[in-house]
Amino acid sequence: MSYDIILMDMQMPEMDGITATKMIRQSDKPQPWIIALTANALEENRQTCFEVGMNDFINKPIVISELTEALKNAISIKI
Repeated sequence: MSYDIILMDMQMPEMDGITATKMIRQSDKPQPWIIALTANALEENRQTCFEVGMNDFINKPIVISELTEALKNAISIKI
């Protein structure tokens, strides 16, 4: 199964979002738009997300206008 957009939690119980993103990016499957969701709002965290192949970054708690903007970006680029 392939997905268009993934909201990637950075701190999951089995695997962190960085590792999961690396695995997705190494896959031969169609590549989704990956949006990081994290409470770690430091610039170094943001840079790490982009370095491993994430496309966008949203801080938690989620602000609806920021999520809306991230989804609009994904849609405009994916089309």
